[in-house]
Amino acid sequence: MKYKIMGILTLIMALIIIMGILFINKDEEYRRYHQHIEAKTKAPCHHEEEVFCSHLPLINIETGGQEIPGKAIVKGSDIIGRTLAADGRKEINANIAVMDDSKKNNHLSDKPVIFSEALVKVRGNSSSAFDKSGYLIKLIDEKGENNPQPMMGMDYHHEWVLHGPFLDKTLIRNYVCYNILGEIMDYAPNVRFCEVFIDGEYNGVYVMVETITAGKDGARLDITVDKKQGTYSGYILRADRGSETPIKNVDTFSGYSYKSSTKINIVYPGADNLTEKIANRIEQDFSDFEKTLYSYDYNNKKYGYKKLIDEESFADYFIFNEFCINYDAGWLSTYIYKDIDELYRMCGWDFNSAFDAYEEPVLDIGFSMQDTIWFNMLIKDEEFTELIISKYRELRKTYLSEEYWYDYIDDTVAYLGDAIDRNYEKWGYSFEPKYDVLIPKNRNPRSHEEAISKVKDTIHQRGVWLDENIETLRQYSVLSAKKKYEENAN
Repeated sequence: MKYKIMGILTLIMALIIIMGILFINKDEEYRRYHQHIEAKTKAPCHHEEEVFCSHLPLINIETGGQEIPGKAIVKGSDIIGRTLAADGRKEINANIAVMDDSKKNNHLSDKPVIFSEALVKVRGNSSSAFDKSGYLIKLIDEKGENNPQPMMGMDYHHEWVLHGPFLDKTLIRNYVCYNILGEIMDYAPNVRFCEVFIDGEYNGVYVMVETITAGKDGARLDITVDKKQGTYSGYILRADRGSETPIKNVDTFSGYSYKSSTKINIVYPGADNLTEKIANRIEQDFSDFEKTLYSYDYNNKKYGYKKLIDEESFADYFIFNEFCINYDAGWLSTYIYKDIDELYRMCGWDFNSAFDAYEEPVLDIGFSMQDTIWFNMLIKDEEFTELIISKYRELRKTYLSEEYWYDYIDDTVAYLGDAIDRNYEKWGYSFEPKYDVLIPKNRNPRSHEEAISKVKDTIHQRGVWLDENIETLRQYSVLSAKKKYEENAN
């Protein structure tokens, strides 16, 4: 018996060790990469000053002299259309070269680590009117088919966003927010700083961002589609202005119940794999979820929303966007996905206007997320509201602490170094009063240093306000308490 017990104990210990190894490996595999922390320090170059040299990755887009289409056509204060290519298309064929040496500085003359043909267009809504454009890049091969590449160490994919900070005078809002959000939530897009040239002309500091879609090795969302079988293991939806491709648009229950002007469209599966059958299944599936959420039994543990969502994901999304005062969230640029485990989760996107960079001031607006799609019902549930409050208190000790954000911002600015100066040699005129977009005028920074200082001040003020007022979210759960009282009375 003694030896049998020893054998069992030995087996248990072996299993514990194996599980520990697997756990460590999983952590290593999915550990988020923070470029400003993990990129190697590079020795300075000693070539002639006129040779462009950067510690950041370089991207050169060669258009062959074509204008990149998609720029906003503005009449007065309204966008009335978008520019098209000379042949009437919404995108052009171009070549993209990526110089990204991990050990030494990068130069345009270096051998590219990635060279590919690409389809390129200006992206964004209001940002498409800015002088410094952002771009959507789709890598293709000589046959015109998708050509996935590991962009600056990120997961292989063919579609990328080049975000060009222009309104954001700090240059870092999206980089910092995506990375900190990625430490809090299951997934946030990966990002890398780089400097961009177009046809050999310097265009400034950019942030290369993963599009929100499926990917290999868990680096993006671990979902799949089988067009031939008409099946999928998950899907991604976006609440925004809808899609120009009719099959992607979803007729939602919230469109009737909530009377929201926000439209919802399918992001994944993409157009190449989206059949009428799959689109109809997704529409019905999502409609079933929304009907449950917007029903009388919304907070019932057996019949309500709780068995359909990852509550922590929704709570984290609520907290983070309130902390950042990112009030496009829940109205525009809002991503929700159904994972392989059949639960819905949220995913953050677009922090360009976070921390009081909207045209009108929003710092003193109080709370906003409780009025947005889905959250206007979730917040009625006392348990969900208490989850938000408790998670906020915990996060303020770590990833939402003032110290953490200040250090992260300072370290990021230090990493960018002289790339900031190069960017503003090109775009420095945007600090001039005639280019002010924020109201009142004193909200517009006059230097990069002032822009950083204003963000820090906003983080401080917002944190203090939330600390004092987070419990007042309970007022939005009054209906839930009333409902419980009526149920008990009957």
